[in-house]
Amino acid sequence: MSNIGDHALDKELTFTRFDRMSEKYPGHTAIVFLGERVSFSRLRDWSERFAGALADMGIQKGDRVMIYISNCIQWVIAYLGIQKIGAVIVPVSPIYTSFEIEYMVNDSGAETIICQDTNFCYVKEVFETTGLKRAIVTNLVDLLPPWKRYLGALFDKVPRGKVDRDKWVHSFKSLLKHAPFRDTLEVDPWKDLSYILYTGGTTGFPKGVPGNHIGMTSYVNDVTEDVAGDYLKEGEDVYIAINPLFHIMALGLLMALGLNKGNTTLLMPVPQVDAILETIQRYRARWFLGVPALYRMILENDRLDRYDLSSVTYCICGGDVLPIEVFRRWKERFNVTIYQVYGSTEAGHVSYSRIGREPKPATIGFPLKSRKCRIVDPETLKPVAKGESGELLVTSPYTLKEYWNKPEETRQSYIRLDGEIYYRMGDFVKEGEDGELIYVERSADIIKHKGYRVSASEIEAVLQDHPTVIGACVVGVPDQKVGERVKAIVVLKEDARGVGGAELIKWCRERLAPYKVPSYIEFRDMLPKSKVGKLLRREIRDEERRRLSKQEKRA
Repeated sequence: MSNIGDHALDKELTFTRFDRMSEKYPGHTAIVFLGERVSFSRLRDWSERFAGALADMGIQKGDRVMIYISNCIQWVIAYLGIQKIGAVIVPVSPIYTSFEIEYMVNDSGAETIICQDTNFCYVKEVFETTGLKRAIVTNLVDLLPPWKRYLGALFDKVPRGKVDRDKWVHSFKSLLKHAPFRDTLEVDPWKDLSYILYTGGTTGFPKGVPGNHIGMTSYVNDVTEDVAGDYLKEGEDVYIAINPLFHIMALGLLMALGLNKGNTTLLMPVPQVDAILETIQRYRARWFLGVPALYRMILENDRLDRYDLSSVTYCICGGDVLPIEVFRRWKERFNVTIYQVYGSTEAGHVSYSRIGREPKPATIGFPLKSRKCRIVDPETLKPVAKGESGELLVTSPYTLKEYWNKPEETRQSYIRLDGEIYYRMGDFVKEGEDGELIYVERSADIIKHKGYRVSASEIEAVLQDHPTVIGACVVGVPDQKVGERVKAIVVLKEDARGVGGAELIKWCRERLAPYKVPSYIEFRDMLPKSKVGKLLRREIRDEERRRLSKQEKRA
């Protein structure tokens, strides 16, 4: 499936395109954060002053700077400022522990970290065991007016942490008083790094994924030109950004829908449903990005009818496959379609549903113009017939094909075919008649039962349709006779009464082929989730295998 033709990229990179928007729409609101409006001209001035301060500290082109803060104005300023001096952003989750931060600082080689006062304690713990030379510290409300900061403190609404006074500790706010950086810096969009993002793997240490400037520009162009197209109104639109900006999907759409088109971005610090709905209503947001869990949370909010969400026109879902039930309920409730975005940290944005065209169930969109996809047999790497399931491989002439300082992991995940290097997505998909990709399952989570390939997510979706079930995880338990038996771990609603495994198995039996029906049902109070909210199915599967191994030893 090749979509790459004469894809002439604009030489203007994402952060320089922001500069052009700031000249074209200086007075337009670029960011709204906790009710505070920041214009394009003000955001540019702050980012240039921050860049000047970094340069004065000795941070140079190619140096890595870790961003360890929640969504806020400072995050955007830091991103733009770091890019302006040719340095490399290393964005990570603000809830990572000192153990995780220590590894990523050392692995990336970052000497500078931008953190919040609330997680400064973790930075302090690892300062002596890493190559860190400085920490730039902020509080989420530092750039809000004094009266808002005062009210936040008065009503104890703003978390604060203790920060040491030391020569290696700098105040983010004070750096914005520095003289602006306005030097002409030559950036090679192909060779120079823009970022190093860390994958949220479920086992072992995370892997750093380096990205060049042209790679980000390629999919931002695809989104603005081919996906959103004329539906996106330059200088007029409003986009609400809820997903954390350390994620490739959220960062890309911030630039594509907001900063690179002169539009307003409503930046949310945390995904609190009522705050999101109030913000949409107040600022008339038209574009919305969320993960499946967020869409479900909104639909199940008891106060949903109190909010006017009529402005929302274009909804995008990423991070996981959208359950058909959520897709249908959203359409029925708001008469608005949810479009799917699919990608990975390694490959960037890969495919999108086309705006204005109703997506088919379980589809994850059409490959972007700058991405080339193959669907292959995972063992032979030979293409499968159209309509058959296979592992998805992705390449692009604009992306780097390696993990940061991990040659062995690179060899395992990147393969050369017909002179091109493809990334193995680890997902099973198939191609629809019209070329749209249809998601089947992650390869690691396919259950093999009696020679059948059983999709764990399909069974989970059926279980979650039961009125008393709020969460489900399905795994394969090794069995000598049938390969693997299907086991479901289920979380029930608090007010559920008299529901047992027999009823849920009957529910599945009425909706699934016999080989897909779980052999076992186990009830738990909660399911393990990653720090970005994804279900850790692998963790439960490994737990089940360890339990089975112990039973066999006792026998």
